[in-house]
Amino acid sequence: MADNAAPVTLRARKFITNRLLARRQFVLDVLHPSRPNVPRDELSEKLATMYKTEKARVVCFGFRTQFGGGRSTGFALIYDDEAAQKKFEPKHRLVKSGLATKVDKPSRKLRNERKNRAKKFRGTKKSKAAEPAKKGK
Repeated sequence: MADNAAPVTLRARKFITNRLLARRQFVLDVLHPSRPNVPRDELSEKLATMYKTEKARVVCFGFRTQFGGGRSTGFALIYDDEAAQKKFEPKHRLVKSGLATKVDKPSRKLRNERKNRAKKFRGTKKSKAAEPAKKGK
């Protein structure tokens, strides 16, 4: 059985201090021989203590476990402050880390149906065509 309290070794490769994006970035090798995988929040916690920063500024993503297990490789970013993180991080990763809210928009099919209905009209009637067709008639 897997032991979730087993030790995990973190190794940073290709470490760069990126002043333009106000962050430190590196490839992270995670050695976890006696456990299946390590959650991202646990990794960010360990990295925060290693690099003396707060856990919320650490972003880990893109992890792939090597065949046979025991070793994963991914990317990690440590932002200098929250403003830089909000400015430079992609929206989907901000949503994942809780710094932004997910934008609810209609499905792709609904958007295309609406567009195609509007194509059939000219001028101000386009806005009427945007509403879904009545089923009764």
